[in-house]
Amino acid sequence: MSRPRQIEQDDILDAAEAVIGRDGVAKLTLDAVAQEAGISKASVIYDHKSKHQLMRAIVARQMERERSKLRRAIELRGNKSDAALHGLLAIVREKIDENERSVAFNLCAALTQDSEVFEMIKDFYSEIIKEVEACASNRRLTLIAFLALEGLRAIEWHNFHRWDEETRAELLEDIELLLAGKLHGRHDE
Repeated sequence: MSRPRQIEQDDILDAAEAVIGRDGVAKLTLDAVAQEAGISKASVIYDHKSKHQLMRAIVARQMERERSKLRRAIELRGNKSDAALHGLLAIVREKIDENERSVAFNLCAALTQDSEVFEMIKDFYSEIIKEVEACASNRRLTLIAFLALEGLRAIEWHNFHRWDEETRAELLEDIELLLAGKLHGRHDE
């Protein structure tokens, strides 16, 4: 007699993200997740009682991924002033994972009316802003640079606009100069 397959939480969440990234939130069902993961619907229901709970679990996991990325990026910068913002800058410089972007965009659109998820996201940003402010050499410049980075990232993640690689690199360089207090009226030629 063979042992039943051990079903990991990450397997179910990976399958759900694959469905969302490929088909959108409208096609996310417990059946679709079970099929994608190669498990029974009952296994999905055991851990996530509804589609809504499954989506909340995905949002929580994505926020934890972002926290972990930022923690690693900050650790690489040691005690450098503005380490949190320089870490965030390094993260934004990374190439956007299209599936991750698609999942995040679809989930945000689907969960805007969910007050619990709204509070999760609000708490997430409060945590990040506190981290950024805690090591700020110049609070005002740091917050302006943070807003510029988050604005750039939001525009890209929501697919409102895509800058060419050269322009994007220049924008990120200017944000870094702003943070260092060295951006003084740079003009296009």
